[in-house]
Amino acid sequence: MSVDVETAVVIDRAVGEVAAYAADPSNAPEWYANIESVTWQTPPPVGVGSRMDFVAHFLGRRLAYQYEVVDLVPGRRLVMRTAQGPFPMETTYGWEALGESSTRMTLRNRGEPAGFARVAAPAMVAAMRRANTKDLAAIKRILEARPSDRQE
Repeated sequence: MSVDVETAVVIDRAVGEVAAYAADPSNAPEWYANIESVTWQTPPPVGVGSRMDFVAHFLGRRLAYQYEVVDLVPGRRLVMRTAQGPFPMETTYGWEALGESSTRMTLRNRGEPAGFARVAAPAMVAAMRRANTKDLAAIKRILEARPSDRQE
């Protein structure tokens, strides 16, 4: 069973602000409830070929994995992929300007679970959707609480 979960939120901040914050993996532990740490394996800033080690907790398990950035269109899209472990995953962030000071951010996770993860896939989809919804609510809360980068 394939896993493909997409969630979205509208953030009352300009697309450049949202994309700059979300595309910086160093910020991930702030807004992803399940991500404990991110360690850069290549020098920042993020770009195609960048690699980062993530440590997360999901469904009661500790997960350590490395993402590689495979696509980056600044202010529009970031795609990261991991191939190791029982659940190879691709994560895509998308940003769409909704006027000058509002952004629709999408978060999509998709992959092909193997082994035990394949059996647990239906439960994983529901848990991922709940987690992603909470994470997008957190990034919205964080960014909307910060002073805007725009000078009024």
